[in-house]
Amino acid sequence: MNPNARLPVSQDDPFILLAVAGLTAYVFYTWLGDFRRAQAGKPDPGAFPGATTAPAAAIVVAVLGALLLLSLETGGEYALGVSDQQSNITVLFLIAMIGAAFGEELVFRGFLVVTNKGRTALVGSIIGFSLLFALGHPFLWDWKIAAAGQPHQLIFNFSLKAWWSTAMVVIFSLWLYTMRFFRLNPRQSLIPCIAAHLAKNLGVFIIKLAQGHVSGWF
Repeated sequence: MNPNARLPVSQDDPFILLAVAGLTAYVFYTWLGDFRRAQAGKPDPGAFPGATTAPAAAIVVAVLGALLLLSLETGGEYALGVSDQQSNITVLFLIAMIGAAFGEELVFRGFLVVTNKGRTALVGSIIGFSLLFALGHPFLWDWKIAAAGQPHQLIFNFSLKAWWSTAMVVIFSLWLYTMRFFRLNPRQSLIPCIAAHLAKNLGVFIIKLAQGHVSGWF
């Protein structure tokens, strides 16, 4: 999740946020069960991807890299003069940001990568799914939910800010994929990716809070 993410109106609804959080918690609980079975020496052949242990060094490197990229992104916004083009979030939205650290990693760094067809296929899928991951964030586009009886609108935005944010999401995704398949993480665990994503999202929230872009609880 990116510091400048602007969500469609429906996703700001507290009930939707709580429902998504509940679903994410359930999937995480299932993933954790697979992780514990692997630790006990009884891995499930149908386990979720990356439900394995990771060296502490891999986790530390992943988190430090994520925070460095967040610093680069935030500094770049000031250098480009677009730091004031921020969206407001609520305190409740922090739940979604925490959930995304697991849910997005399970989907993109877990399922959406080709691991059994050689290095070329692996690298190609990493690049392709990183672009898809970035395009899934509403920077270059936005979906406006209209009032009853009115058509919804798909709005495109090709501003400097939108391109910068999208580019930084691509780079962040590439970093996360690197942390999963880097030799420092021999079991290809998702734990470094989840920890890095969580650290960045918490950093995003703190930055928005300091900039006055956290408005209310709901």
